[in-house]
Amino acid sequence: MSTIRVEIVSAEEEIWSGEGSMVFAPGELGELGIAPKHTPLVTRLKPGDVRVQQEDGGEQFFFISGGLLEVQPHLVTVLSDTAIRADDLDQAAAEAAQKRAEEAIRDQTSAMEYAQAKAELANAVAQLRAIEKLREIKR
Repeated sequence: MSTIRVEIVSAEEEIWSGEGSMVFAPGELGELGIAPKHTPLVTRLKPGDVRVQQEDGGEQFFFISGGLLEVQPHLVTVLSDTAIRADDLDQAAAEAAQKRAEEAIRDQTSAMEYAQAKAELANAVAQLRAIEKLREIKR
């Protein structure tokens, strides 16, 4: 079986680098599946989970706040402001962020505040979905 090199990078550091047999990422128009020797591609990503299937049957699981995906035939690079290993996600913090964002949307006084609150809400909801997906995978 062939593999593809995968690099997941946040604004602060490289989160993970390794080989994968398949990569799944949250594209703006739907989930993308990237296999080795995929056609080159650059696209934007929305907040959600990135999964890297490995040859041994294992899977690496990450949350990203959105960003860019670059695909070359032998390399997939995920660039995101925030990228977190799924095991490091904090459900209580994500739920609190969701509540704060919902309150900010109700109380907004400007278009900028509304847009920022909507982005924060989308990020929190995506984190909670990633946590739930991880739980299902571990069952």
